[in-house]
Amino acid sequence: MKNSEIWVAFYTILVREIRRFTRIWPQTLLPPAITMTLYFAIFGNLIGDRIGEMGGFSYMQYIVPGLIMMSIITNAYSNVSSSFFSAKFQHSVQELLVSPTPNWVILLGYTLGGVARGLCVGLIVTVLSLFFTHLALESLFLTVLVVCLTAVMFSLGGFVNAIYARSFDDVSIVPTFILTPLTYLGGVFYSIDLLPDFWQSVSLLNPVLYMVNAFRYGILGVSDINVYWALVIVCVFIVVLFGFGLRLLNQGKGIRS
Repeated sequence: MKNSEIWVAFYTILVREIRRFTRIWPQTLLPPAITMTLYFAIFGNLIGDRIGEMGGFSYMQYIVPGLIMMSIITNAYSNVSSSFFSAKFQHSVQELLVSPTPNWVILLGYTLGGVARGLCVGLIVTVLSLFFTHLALESLFLTVLVVCLTAVMFSLGGFVNAIYARSFDDVSIVPTFILTPLTYLGGVFYSIDLLPDFWQSVSLLNPVLYMVNAFRYGILGVSDINVYWALVIVCVFIVVLFGFGLRLLNQGKGIRS
């Protein structure tokens, strides 16, 4: 394919993915906004007053970056996993595979579609959080960088999940039994400094911890871990997941019979 044709193919896939989740916004954008508002009200206002300060900030300020990151992670992941699996289920993805469109373009189009939804939800949640607390911005560049890299990483993870999934139940297994525990135990609601030494060491094995803390540092300027290591770890995951997803796509894993 010519470069212009590759661009048209990529643009088409990306626009279709964006239109998909914006068309059904009451199912894709509204529920996360309501859920996060409940988190702000219950954990921030009601419970936060009893907990007091954490890391030199009010409890509400401390958890808001984690909640924003949690919404980005879950929505970027679920958008790609549900969209690509639906294409598999409806046998429409075969039309892409038999076309001259390079597989990396297909992977990139679906991935950035998930990134778009993750960023949209993250922006909505950020605006809602301002009704509950004040957020400083320590580093705009780091904040945007962490958000984009995290959305890319979990969009790629959702793509891999969709390739291996054989039913709609398989699509929900990873978010329910892996993604949700990782986010809840990833320092969203607490600092790992509060944990015993053993559990601090265990927490360091959780990749979500690095993303949440890097994002929190970009906003508040506090972190439990080295921010530069966090960026390196996220980049490594992105490279591995992109290569793995492309390999599965080239093999037709779970797609070609």
